[in-house]
Amino acid sequence: MTTEKIPYKTYLAEEELPRTWYNVRADMKVKPAPLLNPATGAPMGFEDLRPVFCDELIRQELDNDTREIPIPEEIRNFYKMYRPSPLVRAYCLEEQLQTPAKIYYKFEGNNTSGSHKLNSAIAQAYYAKNQGLTGVTTETGAGQWGTALSMACAYLGLDCRVYMVKVSYEQKPFRREVMRTYGAAVTPSPSMDTEVGRKILAEHPGTTGSLGCAISEAVEAAVSRPGYRYVLGSVLNQVLLHQSVIGLETKTALDKYGVQPDIIIGCAGGGSNLGGLISPFMGEKLRGEKDYRIIAVEPASCPSLTRGRFAYDFCDTGMVCPMAKMYTLGSGFIPSPNHAGGLRYHGMSSVLSQLYHDGYLEAVSVEQTKVFEAAEVFARVEGILPAPESSHAIRAAIDEALKCKETGKEKTIVFGLTGTGYFDMVAYEKFHNGQMSDYIPTDGELEASFAKLPQVPG
Repeated sequence: MTTEKIPYKTYLAEEELPRTWYNVRADMKVKPAPLLNPATGAPMGFEDLRPVFCDELIRQELDNDTREIPIPEEIRNFYKMYRPSPLVRAYCLEEQLQTPAKIYYKFEGNNTSGSHKLNSAIAQAYYAKNQGLTGVTTETGAGQWGTALSMACAYLGLDCRVYMVKVSYEQKPFRREVMRTYGAAVTPSPSMDTEVGRKILAEHPGTTGSLGCAISEAVEAAVSRPGYRYVLGSVLNQVLLHQSVIGLETKTALDKYGVQPDIIIGCAGGGSNLGGLISPFMGEKLRGEKDYRIIAVEPASCPSLTRGRFAYDFCDTGMVCPMAKMYTLGSGFIPSPNHAGGLRYHGMSSVLSQLYHDGYLEAVSVEQTKVFEAAEVFARVEGILPAPESSHAIRAAIDEALKCKETGKEKTIVFGLTGTGYFDMVAYEKFHNGQMSDYIPTDGELEASFAKLPQVPG
C-alpha cells in the first residue's frame, strides 16, 4: 500500500492491542548502569529496593534480559477503555506548512487523565494491589501523572497521596481538583509535612519546587507508612517498559499501511513518553534491522540531555533515593517556573541516557515561547489543544517539516502527542498576553550545580 491511502485516523482493532510489553534493554549492547545505594555507593538489588517499591515492579526494574513481558489480563482489560489509541495523519498541518513531509502523531490524550501516564499508572497500582498494600505515594509535576495514578487507585480501591510541585499546584488548580475528585490527597511540594520538605524550605525559602523535591517527600511519606510504597511516573526502567504500548501500537499501525518513518520525535523530561514511543523502533535500530532518526526534545530551561553531565546522581533533591547514572543537571538544580511542568526534572531516564551517550538518538532544546507558538499553530489546524509538554515535540516536528520544505525532500515524521492542554490555560493566557519569557540557565549556574554531583568511584 502507499501512504496516500492512509485514512485521517488509524484505529487498530481491540485484538491488536499488545499482549506483551517490550523491554528495549534486552537489545541494548551496553546496559544501563545499576542503581547505587545513596549511603554506601554499592549496587542495589531486589532486597535493597523492597522498602520503597512494589516487589513485581522491582523485578521489572532490574530485568535487563527478558525482551517481552506479558501484560496481565486485568491490565489489558483496563487498557481497552481507551486503547488502542489513534495514530493520526496531520494532513491539515502539512497543508498549513506547505511541506512535502508526511506527518503523523500518536495521540495519547484520549482518556480522562488526558495523557499517556495512565499506561503505567494502572500497571503500578495493579501490582501494589496484588501485593496487598493499602496505598501508594507519588509526586507529580504538571499533574498528568498524579491524575492518572489517582484514577487507577480509585479503580482498584487504593489510597493515593500525591506531592505536587508547588508552582504547578498554584498554576493548575483544576488538575489538582481532578485528583481530589478521584480521592487523592494532594500536597504542594516542598511542604512542612515531611522532614525533607522542611529542610528544603529552610535552605530555599520561597522556592517554587521541583520534581526532585516532590520525589523526596513522596519517598519519605511511603517508607514512614506501613502498607504503602512509592510509585513513579517516569525515569525508571519499569515505567518505560509499561509505556512501550505506545510504540508497539504505533509500529503496528504504520506497518499495516506500509509506512516507514524517517524521523521519530518525542518530548523528554524524565523519559517515559519518549522511551515508550521509540521502543520497538529503537529495538530494530539496535539489532541492525532498520535505521531511524530519533529526536528527544526538552525545554531550554531544563536541558538535561543537551547540557547535562552523564554521571551518577541522586534521583531526588533530598538525596534519599537511589543514585542513577544519567544525564543530569544536578539533583539540587531547581528549574525556572516555566509552564512545561512535566518536563522540569533534573535528570533523564538511565535507558535513554545510555542510548543518547552511545549515539542512538539526538536531542534538542527549545524555548517555551517557541513551543507555545507551535502549540497554537497545531491547535488551529488540527483541532486539538496540546499540553505544553507535548508541544515540545510539535515544535521539533514543525521544524523538521520546514527543513523538508527548504530542501524539497519528502520525509515521514512521527511524533508523540502525549496529552491535552485543557488544564494549562494559565500558560496559554500568559503566552497570549505577552507575559511569557524564556529563561535559559547560564553555564555558571550549571557548573555550580555540577560541582555538587556525588563522587562515585569508577
